[in-house]
Amino acid sequence: QVQLVESGGGLVQAGDSLRLSCAASGRALSNYAMGWFRQAPGKEREFVASISRSGGNTYYADSMKDRFTISRDNAKNTVYLQMNSLKPEDTAVYYCAASMSTAQTMAVRLHSNYCGQGTQVTVSS
Repeated sequence: QVQLVESGGGLVQAGDSLRLSCAASGRALSNYAMGWFRQAPGKEREFVASISRSGGNTYYADSMKDRFTISRDNAKNTVYLQMNSLKPEDTAVYYCAASMSTAQTMAVRLHSNYCGQGTQVTVSS
């Protein structure tokens, strides 16, 4: 089992950048594909990005692939989401997730075995 804690959210203006972090404890992060999902008020959970166990493969939602970058540091048991050129429509709670499946499955089926509590990202216009 793994516990996930997100940090780095906040209130920013359109065009700004944020880097979210997800610190894992318990089982080593290298055992999992990792990803980020988000959920805006009144909307369903949405896939953002995922990364394979080694970091060699990454997947992004189409609307974010040119602005967001997911990365991981297995030695630090941490996953990151660098978000650039933020837009008001990026406002949501962002959740870090771990999957015992693959990063592609996380992208296609929104699969996760574990999820953090989330961190709020608010982008003002």
